[in-house]
Amino acid sequence: MLPSSIDYWPLGGGESEYIEYNTTHRIVPGKINVHLVPHSHDDVGWLKTVDQYYVGANNSIRGACVQNVLDSVISALLEDKNRKFIYVEIAFFQRWWRQQSKALKAKVKELVNSGQLEFINGGMSMHDEATPHYVDLIDQTTLGHQFIKNEFGQIPRVGWQIDPFGHSAVQAYLLGAELGFDSLFFARIDYQDRAKRLKEKTLEVVWQGSRSLSWSSQIFTGIFPRHYDPPDGFTFEINDASPPIQDDILLFDYNVQERVNDFVAAALAQANVTRTNHIMWCMGTDFRYQYANSWFRQMDKFIHYVNQAARQLEFFIGRNASGPNTDALADALAIVQHHDAVSGTEREHVAADYALRISIGYQECPLLNISYCPPSEAVLSDGKSLVVVAYNPLGWKREEVIRIPVSTDRVTVRDSSGRKVEAQLLPITNATLSIRNYYARAYLGKSPSETIKYWLAFSVSVPPIGFSSYIISTVKQTGPSSTISSIYTLEESADDTIEVGKGSLKLIFSAREGKLTHYANRKNLVTASVEQSYSYYTGSDGTDEDPQVASGAYIFRPNETFPIKSESQITRVFKEKDHAEVEFTIGPIPVDDDIGKEIATQITTAMKTNGTFYTDSNGRDFIKRLRDFRTDWELQVNQPIAGNYYPINLGIYVQDTSSELSVLVDRSVGGSSLNDGQIELMLHRRLLHDDKKGVGEVLNETVCLHDKCEGLTIQGKFYFRIDPLGEGAKWRRTTGQEIYSPLLLAFTEQDGNEWINSHVSTFSGIDPSYTLPNNVAVITLQELENGIVLLRLAHLYETGEDKDYSVLASVELKRLFPKKINKVREMSLSANQEKAEMEKRRLVWEVEGSGERSEVVRGGPVDPQTLVVELGPMEIRTFLIDFAFLRLFGS
Repeated sequence: MLPSSIDYWPLGGGESEYIEYNTTHRIVPGKINVHLVPHSHDDVGWLKTVDQYYVGANNSIRGACVQNVLDSVISALLEDKNRKFIYVEIAFFQRWWRQQSKALKAKVKELVNSGQLEFINGGMSMHDEATPHYVDLIDQTTLGHQFIKNEFGQIPRVGWQIDPFGHSAVQAYLLGAELGFDSLFFARIDYQDRAKRLKEKTLEVVWQGSRSLSWSSQIFTGIFPRHYDPPDGFTFEINDASPPIQDDILLFDYNVQERVNDFVAAALAQANVTRTNHIMWCMGTDFRYQYANSWFRQMDKFIHYVNQAARQLEFFIGRNASGPNTDALADALAIVQHHDAVSGTEREHVAADYALRISIGYQECPLLNISYCPPSEAVLSDGKSLVVVAYNPLGWKREEVIRIPVSTDRVTVRDSSGRKVEAQLLPITNATLSIRNYYARAYLGKSPSETIKYWLAFSVSVPPIGFSSYIISTVKQTGPSSTISSIYTLEESADDTIEVGKGSLKLIFSAREGKLTHYANRKNLVTASVEQSYSYYTGSDGTDEDPQVASGAYIFRPNETFPIKSESQITRVFKEKDHAEVEFTIGPIPVDDDIGKEIATQITTAMKTNGTFYTDSNGRDFIKRLRDFRTDWELQVNQPIAGNYYPINLGIYVQDTSSELSVLVDRSVGGSSLNDGQIELMLHRRLLHDDKKGVGEVLNETVCLHDKCEGLTIQGKFYFRIDPLGEGAKWRRTTGQEIYSPLLLAFTEQDGNEWINSHVSTFSGIDPSYTLPNNVAVITLQELENGIVLLRLAHLYETGEDKDYSVLASVELKRLFPKKINKVREMSLSANQEKAEMEKRRLVWEVEGSGERSEVVRGGPVDPQTLVVELGPMEIRTFLIDFAFLRLFGS
């Protein structure tokens, strides 16, 4: 234990004694050293909204006030220089900081500089690890790290992911090692895994998260032996039940020896499951330290007595601090990466608050995903036309089809030079009309003013990191001006089969059964029997008859499964694309039988996949999964369905000896391969019982209009393709990047050609003769407040993933940007320290049984003259660039 001594100072006439607690810190070799880590885990929205948690509103749900936490902690730290505290959620701290006086800010900066107050993790929120894309994780962490660097000049060194519901390889190497973190700590792991690690004393590990980056991506990782709260009996908020130390010997309740014995026993119990004589106690839990002195007072006594014992577009137009910028949207997106936000484990009113925050930063067509877009739906008057600007955030040219809803068939599309563009009118389905009308009234409080008839689909060609403009006009001639697709129902077919697709790919459907039966691609010579179907799981209710936990917001625990017929699905095959697009509409899920249901879709082939499938980790690496198997321990299979589900953010694939089936998603879902040759995705859930894991609310999302509420209806897409073995990575990586970074659409109305004639109608942010390599993406291009530009480049392929693209790639910065570059500095992933300095401080770990280190392919230093950036497989490199002239085009 930490050694110290007691000093007694007489007061008055010596009738009583004042105890000054010695809480100085030092390490004692050969002894058990207990490190008390005071912390408060402050969810950025969960049972209450972000605002309610901060100010302490709506306390009938939860008595929590983050403002009080920070006020109380700072006051307690200022009282005693030996006290320390760690803080994580910068979304809260930044708000508190802005409200403080200059005098208090100066004192807080002293606390930070002295190490009393330490920022760890440092993101705006403690992000989820299952459902976000890696770019979103980087962005929200960068926002927090930039605040800490700008205000305090400090660099977080510890990863603290204590509450997310599982942990990803991308978190370990990308959001850990590549940030310059020395260590990563977390609490939640599979209960079987924890039991094994406790027994074998393997809670402390060196995690090598990337197959491609190998040993260079290692980070020390500590797993808590229990939750992220203190051992039982050592929580000291005002209303907590733990007995305090009473050290006045004149009191009947004097209990110093008893409490010291409790402390030692708890420390020994934890020491028995760890490898070293250093153990950590997390002294705090959710929203604690609203009364910080009650915690610090008890910790002071224990220390004393136990030691007796033993952004892109802004870059191009220039950032305007006083004008519109993306800060509100960036802050909102950072907050919703929180592990109780994007994961769906917040209460429904909190989810609505998150949606409102995002909508503030993105307004023009707020419900375009349900085909509501007022600018395109308006009947254009004579002489007026609609200008659609399509922006491409990726570093390669894109040829795609975009769709917008229109209310007339007399429309024509031309590009900015006046050339007619091939267009197609797609009939609106009844399901789409129904959800559009209901949700527009429910969310916007008004009915759509127009009656839409079609989706107008047309091909666009958009340059890399740039935009193109298209003009939609009405024509006077009678009859449609664009090709109208007819609705062809399976029931009306006179043939046994229906063929979809006019290009290389053809899908064959059975007219009688209404199902996909065959897949044929004459370009890659793949033919296969394929069936796509739907089913639902009945959710466990966790009643007295079935005491196990119910299916709910946190838990997937199905009972039985039943096949269902798809009532609303559109399968598309585009002429120039070699994959199928499936657009589904699901809901409201019926619960009149008092049974919750979870809707899934299956894509089934005859492939022999031997229980093996691959799922992405945060949209980055693909991880090999084996059904009913864990690499690190012998799995006891208790949940054969849920136990084989994994988060899918980018895609999932299976393969056999000759081919591979890949599925990409447009949102985070759960997925698995429960049977050989089959991929399953969970698309929608509606449940009627709380799983009693903390949210205190059933997962029964509804949308209400006046006095009528109905279950949530969702629309989404997934995409699938079959390739010869070894060829699927090209499609997964390129199309996956395009799905994550769709073309952004903006709309304006013009009279004649006034807008086109007075604005730049097409633009590329890079040299028109240059394009990025196919294995590299620009994932960040953002002007910072000081005028410096933040650039991140990512290699999209893993080592050995593709024979052509899993190689070193080069990017010429001089050709990537048309303006003169003054200076380039390579930074850590969150751009809060220079890469060279980070590497100097990086800890090098000797790992048992690792043998000789294999060579890791990484890019070399950037020559200041040639400015060529090299990237090895899975490498992300971050730069701060100072340009001679920042503005590249006018408004």
